[in-house]
Amino acid sequence: MENQTPQRALMVALARKSSEVPSCEKSLDELERLLETAGAEAVARVLQVKSDPDPATLIGSGKLAEISDFCKVNDISLVVFDTELSPSQIRNLENGLENALVIDRSILILDIFALHAKTGEGKLQVELAQLKYTAPRLTGYGKELSRQGGTVGTRGPGESKLEQDRRHIHRRITALERALEEMEKNRATVRAARDKTGMKKVAIVGYTNAGKSTLLNLLTDAGVLSEDKLFATLDPTTRKLLLPSGETILLTDTVGLIRKLPHHLVEAFRSTLDEARYADALVIVADISDEECQEHLTVTYDTLRALGAEGKPTLLVYNKCDAVFDSPFYPMEKDAVSISAKMGVGIDAFLEKLSKLLQDGKKDVYLYIPYDKAKELDGVYRNATVKNVSYEEDFIRVLANMDQKGQGMYRAYIRED
Repeated sequence: MENQTPQRALMVALARKSSEVPSCEKSLDELERLLETAGAEAVARVLQVKSDPDPATLIGSGKLAEISDFCKVNDISLVVFDTELSPSQIRNLENGLENALVIDRSILILDIFALHAKTGEGKLQVELAQLKYTAPRLTGYGKELSRQGGTVGTRGPGESKLEQDRRHIHRRITALERALEEMEKNRATVRAARDKTGMKKVAIVGYTNAGKSTLLNLLTDAGVLSEDKLFATLDPTTRKLLLPSGETILLTDTVGLIRKLPHHLVEAFRSTLDEARYADALVIVADISDEECQEHLTVTYDTLRALGAEGKPTLLVYNKCDAVFDSPFYPMEKDAVSISAKMGVGIDAFLEKLSKLLQDGKKDVYLYIPYDKAKELDGVYRNATVKNVSYEEDFIRVLANMDQKGQGMYRAYIRED
């Protein structure tokens, strides 16, 4: 059982030069929200300007001694660094802080993932990411692993499990990777089945807490957990949506993105994030009421690029317009749409724009595919909306609604009918 009283935490950040202080402060604001989501209370923050980080402790022995005294006086049991720490740094910091647990931003995010993973695949992904990240750092967690309190930074596989797996951790990682590979095969089978329906796949992506799940719930009654917390949704949810054009699509909510999302986390959750890569179009949701809206969009675009999901038809949606009407983004860019998923404002305009996005450049075409090229039909299902298929004497006759790219791919089979 978790503690009823929130764990008291101190946040620490390092700026290489004074000009970096404002951005570090904003990152610490986000770290505070992460701590709140994890069930802890950020009672203080330390922002040190240091051009050369100390290789042993990052902050240096003098600052470490100050923090240690502060933690003792203020009953602080958790110190969170807003950067990634090496195994030796964690060990040295914990030795200097005595009774405080030291974690970094990555461990905190993993801890939140452990809280919110609901499906079997999500839980396995969390465990794999935790084991890969914490295995080299176990020596730094020696004190905390002996406790069984389930406090922030120690959830997921569990303290006792990590102790048991200390000598066999690589075998456990291998087992998890194999299990996830099997799940990915099943996911690929599901994707293939969806492709054959001819329905377009649209992924909702964006920064954590932008309102993606609220939008999916509003449009489809999906019943996805929607809270004003970071990473409230971890596992993807897909629902059918009928557009004003009469087209039915598959709409998928995805895990939220965040700045400083470590590479190993992106890799661990690639099968989940791949919903964006395999989508036919993207709905990018941004919180217009957040002063860092544009920074969040930059993080979103950078992550999509890293996943190989850029360049798709995209609808930019500024959410939470009910919270601020004097935003510099209001009214927004020509191709963007402003909504309030919470209040149901602007949804008709959103659906019209999404319909147009999916229909641009499309038209009905007839394809005449010879039987010796019948395997091409699978590709047609993937790249177009198939309306009718008839098997004639010499060919397969297909009526499909295709965009310009599809028309180019199958030009050899297209005839006027």
